[in-house]
Amino acid sequence: MQSVLSSLLLAAEAITVFSARKMMIIIILFFLRQLPTITEQSHTQVAYPFDEDFTIKCEARGNPQPTFNWTKDGKPFDLLSDPRIVASNNSGTFVIQNRGIITNFQGKYRCFASNLLGTAMSEEIELIVPSVPKFPKEKIEPLDVEHGDSVILHCNPPKGIPPLHIYWMNIDLQHIPQDERVSMSLKGDLYFANVEENDSRSDYCCFAAFPRLRTIVQKMPMTLKVSLKHANDSGSPNAAVTKANFIKERKPKLLIPPESAGSSSSVTVIKGGVLLLECIAEGLPTPHLSWIKVTGNLPKDEPETENFGKILKIDQVTTADEGTYQCTASNPMGRAKHEFHVHVEEPPQWIKEPEGGVYSVGTNLLLLCEAIGNPEPTIQWKLNGMPIDSRTFRGRISAREISLTNLQLQDSAVYQCEASNKHGTILASANVNVLNIAPLILTSDGENYATVVGYSAFLHCEIFASPAADIRWTKDDSIEPLSTLRYELNKNGTLEIKETRKEDSGSYACWAANSVGKRAITANLDIRDATKLVVTPKNPRVLKSHSILLKCQSEYDSHLKHSFKLSWRKDGDQLPVNSTENGRIILDRDTLFISSVTLEDQGVYTCVASTSLDSVTAESQLIVLDVPDPPEDLQLSENQNRSVRLAWKAGASHNSPINESIIEFEENRWEPGRWQELTRSPGNDTTALLSLAPYMNYQFRVVSVNAVGRSQPSKPSLRYATPPAAPDKNPENIRVEASEPNEMVMKWEPLKPVERNGPGLEYKVSWRQRGVEADWNEETVKKHSLTLRNTPTFVPYEIKVQAVNNLGSGPEPNVTVGYSGEDVPDAAPSGVSVDIVNSTLVKVFWFGIPRDRVRGHLRGYKVRWWKTKSMLDGKRHHPEKHFLTFVGDRNYGMIPGLEPFSEFRLTVLAYNAKGDGPESSPIVFETPEGVPEQPRFLRILNFDKDSVTLLWGLPKKANGHLTGYILQYQIINETHEIGPLNDVSVTNRSTLSWRLSGLSSSTKYKFYVKACTVKGCGKPVTEEGLTMAQGTYAGIYDGISTQGWFIGLMCAIALLTLLLLTICFVRRNKGGKYSVKEKEDLHPDPEAQSIKDEIFGEYSDSDEKPLKGSLQSINGDIKATESADSLVDYGEGEHGMFNEDGSFIGAYSGSKEKGSVESTGSSTATFPLHA
Repeated sequence: MQSVLSSLLLAAEAITVFSARKMMIIIILFFLRQLPTITEQSHTQVAYPFDEDFTIKCEARGNPQPTFNWTKDGKPFDLLSDPRIVASNNSGTFVIQNRGIITNFQGKYRCFASNLLGTAMSEEIELIVPSVPKFPKEKIEPLDVEHGDSVILHCNPPKGIPPLHIYWMNIDLQHIPQDERVSMSLKGDLYFANVEENDSRSDYCCFAAFPRLRTIVQKMPMTLKVSLKHANDSGSPNAAVTKANFIKERKPKLLIPPESAGSSSSVTVIKGGVLLLECIAEGLPTPHLSWIKVTGNLPKDEPETENFGKILKIDQVTTADEGTYQCTASNPMGRAKHEFHVHVEEPPQWIKEPEGGVYSVGTNLLLLCEAIGNPEPTIQWKLNGMPIDSRTFRGRISAREISLTNLQLQDSAVYQCEASNKHGTILASANVNVLNIAPLILTSDGENYATVVGYSAFLHCEIFASPAADIRWTKDDSIEPLSTLRYELNKNGTLEIKETRKEDSGSYACWAANSVGKRAITANLDIRDATKLVVTPKNPRVLKSHSILLKCQSEYDSHLKHSFKLSWRKDGDQLPVNSTENGRIILDRDTLFISSVTLEDQGVYTCVASTSLDSVTAESQLIVLDVPDPPEDLQLSENQNRSVRLAWKAGASHNSPINESIIEFEENRWEPGRWQELTRSPGNDTTALLSLAPYMNYQFRVVSVNAVGRSQPSKPSLRYATPPAAPDKNPENIRVEASEPNEMVMKWEPLKPVERNGPGLEYKVSWRQRGVEADWNEETVKKHSLTLRNTPTFVPYEIKVQAVNNLGSGPEPNVTVGYSGEDVPDAAPSGVSVDIVNSTLVKVFWFGIPRDRVRGHLRGYKVRWWKTKSMLDGKRHHPEKHFLTFVGDRNYGMIPGLEPFSEFRLTVLAYNAKGDGPESSPIVFETPEGVPEQPRFLRILNFDKDSVTLLWGLPKKANGHLTGYILQYQIINETHEIGPLNDVSVTNRSTLSWRLSGLSSSTKYKFYVKACTVKGCGKPVTEEGLTMAQGTYAGIYDGISTQGWFIGLMCAIALLTLLLLTICFVRRNKGGKYSVKEKEDLHPDPEAQSIKDEIFGEYSDSDEKPLKGSLQSINGDIKATESADSLVDYGEGEHGMFNEDGSFIGAYSGSKEKGSVESTGSSTATFPLHA
């Protein structure tokens, strides 16, 4: 409580904006007494001669307003004692004007600020009044020395404000060169370890620079003369110098520290400062300086030295730098040493400072003061700026603490603790203010607070009271203090409600009471719904160059909608609201759209939603997938004649693991610039042993593959050449080709460049006739073919091809059998005969030609046939030839598509790759009668209510002698149900019309007409019609049917009806009532049925529907007058083909008669159909 009140007192003095609460604090403090406190003071001050005045600051606060007085060097100092001092009102600050001699102002000042409660004291303020530094005017005698002597030129710079910089220069302001022999000490003297003749000069000048005083002063020039001794002992000056030097040679002697200091000395350095140890030696030859630390190690492996090794420097000294250091000066004549015992000391530093505060009457006081330093500081306590007399002080006092019991109002005072050693003094003050006041609540009454569910709520109740007040909080109308675990009362009176809930809303009261009085205030708390966020999609994986849309879905309390804000961050950095990168990244409040995603877009995207009460975030990590980076650093090792190991470093996989590495090669001997795949290795392998071919100059590269795709190839490796070798393999695919009968061309696949294995590749070809005892014939060629002429026709040869190069031959080659050139067969098949299968199909038999008459590889046989005359009318026909090809060595074939009741001639020939052989002698055969084709048309005439007249045309092809017609009819209705079928046989083949009686009126009928021969009846033609309801209509029809206008009307109606029937036909083909199958089932073709049973069973055991289509084709769809082109669809190439068993390919698998039946059966509708 004391520290809280103390902080309130300090804060009140800085108030500039007068809110109600701050105004209350000021009113309270206005009536409260306050001890003086120093708020600002000067420290060491230098009175520079070029300044107009010098300000010594001392500011303090207190109530009542403090008064100020000063001491100088421990004695009272009156600011009115000198007119050059200008004092400030209500302040201890004064100004000394720079007029006249001001050296008497130099000294140590201390400021005291006092009021009725006590006195505050400042730290000592030292004012330094420097004099203008000057070298004394003096006459400096020249120095005469001999060559090799040591010399010291003293600078003795005047005193001044540091820092001091000393320079040795000549009269032309050029620096005197310094080195290991000639150098300047820290004090500014110039040391010569030994002089040389060129050191003689009369203008050695020492310059002292004081930057803070803006002054540089120069000492009078000094003269140094170096003479040669014993110069007359030799005729040569150089010899004289050498002799003199020999006489002067001596071991090193330390000039700094001087010999009088002994072999060791002590050095004290302040912790944190800079340690400078200096050794300067004289001697001839010039001594060399080195440093070691006798106790412990040097702070660095190589100690930092300056001035050509003569100064050892350590910055930021610590206690670890304490110890003994040794410098050694050495030359060939000997050495000199000196030890420095370094002690690290430090000025006082606080461990514990006394802390003041506001105390209640009757309480106890304990002030602690503790400091460290080297030497150990002394502690002195002061009361109101004066040393405490322990004899009169009513409390207890020791070096480290002061204690008082039962404090009273008069115990208010300023206590000072001062710690000192030889390196400095530090001062700490503690204001002890003893008060007795009833509680004052600084927080306004009726404050409204709000928070969101799950967050903590803080209800403030700031109290000023002495003695300290007891504080308790209540809710709503309850008088019981809040005490559950979720309620926490802080020391400053604030009530913290943790993990708030909706039911925490309400009115709260803060009660404060002490022995002097009590106070209370109220506060209102509202609990809002917490804001919720989710970013979708969560952690998406996106291919580079694709697009991604992140959406931030949020829920928040409706009371907070005016303060609700959304923003986006990427990897913690705010994304601008406006679109970025030329519109590639677009932010639109709750959406973030990134088009053409790059690898740099990868990262964590955070949606931030904030209201006046809470702030929440939701993250989604965008993972960008891309092809791998190219592999790097290809290295070759384990070099062998046929292998080498390739190693590489995999590139970045870009979030998709590398599945495999493709190793490619390029060789510049055979195919320079062409990269080819050599092998592949699993994705996590970065090395592979490569199998190589001889006589290649390889370089390699690696391509990494992941699920996204392939990387760019790596940079190529170094080239690796393999030595040549004999071939490892022989050519493949050896074959014989010939275009002439007495010629044989042997060909093979040449070896690839990687298979050559060496220079000078050739092919050794060996051949001999098979079955003949003879030596191998050989010929070596560079091409990949060899032509032999004057060979027998179609004779087998054994052939070998072996690869050969300059280093040897390949393995023993395999023997391949090939034949010399072919010629056309020279014999025709014999024993040709024909078996009649039915009226359109025959089976042909023949005897094949002998093997030796084929004169090549037998390809098969061709059957040619042509029609000579019709058996119906006896007319002869122009011979239009047809043929079918039967592949392979066979002796029979099936000839389909013949015209019934006709005479044909037929021949057979053999063929090979060279061409066709001679044809056999023609044989003559006749096809029997067949069933007719359907009549050309069917029309319905003279419809009556119970009768109808049918008119039909002759069949397109009779295929034999007509024996009559079969008429059939049946009732059909709108439900597409079929009635019983009625038959009428017309035995007179000349009859082309018929009147049917006994029909039902107003009934729809379907009529069928088909022509017949002795072989049976053909396919029917059909028509539908509707009988009339009354006989009068029939009379009208008979009267007008002969009129011209009526005939025109009927034609128009017929065209329209034809269109409608065509539509019906299409629908029926898709599954309508009158399918081909139903018609065939209703009207079976006896001849077709016999063909199915007797013939086609041996061609195929399939029950598939295409077989039925085959029958229909044979029944008459293949016209006898058609050319051979009509059979192209059923044969090999342009001729057609038969299977091995003689079945005709395609004739029974592709033709559908359903369409042909329907289209043929359609005819122009008659008027009664629409009556």
